[in-house]
Amino acid sequence: MIKDIKHWYGTGAPFIWLNAGAVAVSVIMVVGLLLLIAVRGMGHFWPHTVEEFTYRWGGEQIRLIGEIRDEERVSAQRLIDSGITLQDSEGEVTRYLMKIGNRDYYGADFRNIVAPLIVERHRPAELIAVERFEYGNFYGYLRAVKQAEAIVASGDAAWAALQESVERASGFRAEILQIEKKEIGSINYRLERLRLKERGFELKHALTPERVATIEQERQALQKEYDALSQKLQDLYQQIRRDSFIAEIQDGREAEIPLDKVVRVYQPNKMGLFAKLGFYISKLWEFVSADPREANTEGGIFPAIFGTVMMVMLMSVLVTPFGVVAAVYLREYARQGPVVRLVRIAVNNLAGVPSIVYGVFGLGFFVYFLGGNIDDLFFPEALPSPTFGTPGLLWASLTLALLTLPVVIVSTEEGLTRVPKAIREGSLALGATKAETLWRTVLPMASPAMMTGMILAVARAAGEVAPLMLVGVVKLAPSLPLDGNFPFLHMDRKFMHLGFHIYDVGFQSPNVEAARPLVYATALLLVIVIIVLNALAIYVRNRLRETYRALEH
Repeated sequence: MIKDIKHWYGTGAPFIWLNAGAVAVSVIMVVGLLLLIAVRGMGHFWPHTVEEFTYRWGGEQIRLIGEIRDEERVSAQRLIDSGITLQDSEGEVTRYLMKIGNRDYYGADFRNIVAPLIVERHRPAELIAVERFEYGNFYGYLRAVKQAEAIVASGDAAWAALQESVERASGFRAEILQIEKKEIGSINYRLERLRLKERGFELKHALTPERVATIEQERQALQKEYDALSQKLQDLYQQIRRDSFIAEIQDGREAEIPLDKVVRVYQPNKMGLFAKLGFYISKLWEFVSADPREANTEGGIFPAIFGTVMMVMLMSVLVTPFGVVAAVYLREYARQGPVVRLVRIAVNNLAGVPSIVYGVFGLGFFVYFLGGNIDDLFFPEALPSPTFGTPGLLWASLTLALLTLPVVIVSTEEGLTRVPKAIREGSLALGATKAETLWRTVLPMASPAMMTGMILAVARAAGEVAPLMLVGVVKLAPSLPLDGNFPFLHMDRKFMHLGFHIYDVGFQSPNVEAARPLVYATALLLVIVIIVLNALAIYVRNRLRETYRALEH
């Protein structure tokens, strides 16, 4: 028996099974983590049931209205020690985390309640849930709908009238958003360009009366457009602010909610399965396509998605040429010796430098030194306001390109090493120069390895947060780096990033309980973005590998 065990051990089979077990455990952990993130994050968008409780508190019975968001089992003695009066101090009781909303009336979104103190619990179909631009959700009973300070519907007719008013307000809001962000934003941008143009002529002592007249004429035309849009905007605001509704909240008070602050109104207790699925899909679409609101705890994260993808693409465009050129020089042209070996050691060591060090370097060198000098040379008319002398998309991309450069260099060198020597010799024997051999034969065959380096670079860069906090990422960016104004791609602008958004919502949010589900949802979306970017790069790499596989044989 012992001899058989020794023989089995000597064959190496235990190590194979050990490796297989380690891989299986790792896969299970990764899949489990992703499932946890998906369940916690994606479940946030499902329309939760709104309940009404009769609850004993402070010697009297009160009414509570809201959603049950979480529950846990806690020691009864622990609750008694915290000041809650319970008849029995033995065992455990259920404690619920209830979202009561109405923060502008109660001061808090959430409240803990314990099961032994619940007198009655039911789910009235008439309860409404309201998503707002401010103060979070609102819960209550609809009593009346008002237009221009006059009640137009109450009782059973109020719900249909409210739906019409909300739909009309949504149309006004879409038009307001178009005017504010697109049309007026474009006019403001052109006015600023005119101001900088005038200042540039002034610095060059070339501000002639003719140029002054031309600039003033353009400014007046833009101002006329601005005034017309401002008047239209004012009329739209008057239209959207005239509608409101009255609802009764849990303490019996009646609250009047203006519809210009309302995102959507729904009755979750009346919704069937298909209605809930439609609501869920609309919420998911809002999450990936809309701008954030309520200190990033509500709304969507489209600017963060756009900023992450744009930064990764710019980083890839910047890091790939530098990494390939460096690898080609080290492998094909540099004389192999102690200096080259020292350079390779330095490159490998750079891969282990903490990312925050790259952020400090990017801030000092790229932002303050390069950006400051660029402003002095090319944008003196904008000073003292910096153009490139401040963190932005370009400097963030360059910093991450520098951070991921060692990965690309090492991968490209390995790919160049795997190209058979006979391929090079055959090309040279046919009369090609070394540069032609490299460009037409060696680099194409090494391109799968280059793509592997880029895949690793994308995977690391997309999840980095620490250096980006110093070189361009902000909590909320009012304008995307890409728009319809010349030069269209504004690499001097700050941007949002999914990784920083997770940090901000998870650790800097004033409303932790409301923000927690969005942390999971954003984390899942960041993983999906990285997978999609890597999948595209892997597809290109596999196509290149199939194209040049025949040459390797």
